[in-house]
Amino acid sequence: MQVLHTLDWLIIGLYFAVLFGIAFWVLRQKQDTTTDYFLAGRHVGWFVIGASIFASNIGSEHIVGLAGTAAKSGVAMAHYELHAWCVLLLGWVFIPFYMRSRVFTMPEFLEKRYSPAARWFLSIISLVAYVFTKVSVTVYAGAIVFQTLMGIDFWTGALITVVLTGIYTILGGLRAVVYTEALQAIVLILGSLTVTVIGLIKIGGWNKLIALAGSEHLNLFRPLSDPDFPWLGIVLAAPIVGIWYWCTDQYIVQRALAARSESHARRGTIFASYLKLLPFWIFIIPGIIAFALTKTGQLDLASPDQAFPAMVKALLPIGIRGLVIGGLLAALMSSLAAVFNSCSTLFTMDIYKKIRPDASEKRLVFVGRVATAAVVVCGIAWIPLMKFISGELYHYLQSVQSYLAPPITAVFLLGLFWKKINAKGAVSALIGGFIIGMLRLVLELGKEHLSGFLYQFASINFLYFCIFLFLISIAIMVVVSMLTEAPNFEKIRGLTYATTVSKDKAASRASWNTRDLVLSIIVLVIIAAVMIYFSPLVIAK
Repeated sequence: MQVLHTLDWLIIGLYFAVLFGIAFWVLRQKQDTTTDYFLAGRHVGWFVIGASIFASNIGSEHIVGLAGTAAKSGVAMAHYELHAWCVLLLGWVFIPFYMRSRVFTMPEFLEKRYSPAARWFLSIISLVAYVFTKVSVTVYAGAIVFQTLMGIDFWTGALITVVLTGIYTILGGLRAVVYTEALQAIVLILGSLTVTVIGLIKIGGWNKLIALAGSEHLNLFRPLSDPDFPWLGIVLAAPIVGIWYWCTDQYIVQRALAARSESHARRGTIFASYLKLLPFWIFIIPGIIAFALTKTGQLDLASPDQAFPAMVKALLPIGIRGLVIGGLLAALMSSLAAVFNSCSTLFTMDIYKKIRPDASEKRLVFVGRVATAAVVVCGIAWIPLMKFISGELYHYLQSVQSYLAPPITAVFLLGLFWKKINAKGAVSALIGGFIIGMLRLVLELGKEHLSGFLYQFASINFLYFCIFLFLISIAIMVVVSMLTEAPNFEKIRGLTYATTVSKDKAASRASWNTRDLVLSIIVLVIIAAVMIYFSPLVIAK
């Protein structure tokens, strides 16, 4: 079957023409300083911030992986996609401290709050995390899209993905990333929504979908006996990963740091929280539709991760197919561009500048343009090993994040809310938590050769492991902080709630109004409604 026709190629070509037109416009802007290159001159408005946050988050690994997980295991993983409340947490709780400190990176914030050692370690952890999760997973998912829909060899597709995205990202910096992501978010939503609507029509409507999929496949809260997604594990672990990802990860927060004011940063996160409500309906539901279509014999899947591309290939008419593939490519390029830029910022500002403090602004921008090459190579090299951790892409992504996130979440949360947490406590938790998490990852790769305690350790459900690691990290941080000298409260003024002066509190209060608050509450109400509807009490009826 020929997947793409002339009209499809024309639509894809038009999308790329507009995309690179935006990138070319950005390239003509001034990019001589680190503020220009890494934070778009700190002059981005709320709409672009919100769209950029959403587009950075929703990569092809979400479209491919979410639909694949939903097709195989149902909607249980949707808890991670109902994290719009975490985006609100970024805007309302974390942004005032980040904007006030005028930092470029999250490790830089930890240096101000704790010590240079905390900055060094988080920089290294973040770069490792990007290799294990964002770079490798995004390139892998993009290669699946190329292979399934365009007939291009897997590795060729992976290299095309890296090169195309790298061109405008390396040259244009964050300004190129956020403005192209604003366009990509629109294309992504339109394309994916089209798949959902046509899929529902094909299956015979919502009620028919529920009947075919069954209540078990549509239940957000799986039994405690469920080997993959027990409800207690996912309810407690998902927020730990969510706070790390949305509130402390350079990949997401860098967009808010580029805001022209605290008000624009917060409103950007509120807008992003509304966009974050969409993935459940435009990525997970298509996976459920794909599952239902296989039951009726209308779709054949070689593997769960092919659910979304297979639906595009089998269901969509000419022209519409080109639009949706444009959406897939948009997701792929936006998330990859975001991780390239974040890696570049972390390496340049947190590692290179610390080693070469006298480096000129132009030199730092140059280093930023070449810094991602090693990360990309490592990410591609890691792809063959991913299959040993999980056969489902999104399951892999969440399991590895569950091993990396807990100590970072603990250090940031307690750092804001408890002024007595000191540098030694924070560094001990970061190092101890990272070692335990990486030990779990290594043992899981070869657990079939293990026995006894090591096998049990490698086999703990990844959600419960995430909870245990979070509690262990908190315990390490609190015990070490209590047994060593208290931090200098004058040096951390404005970096915790207890040390923020009244003038800064008043400035933050003036940056939001009643409309911002009401819009945020509406998001929480919608999340609660979705969780109630897809609970055993309702969906089973």
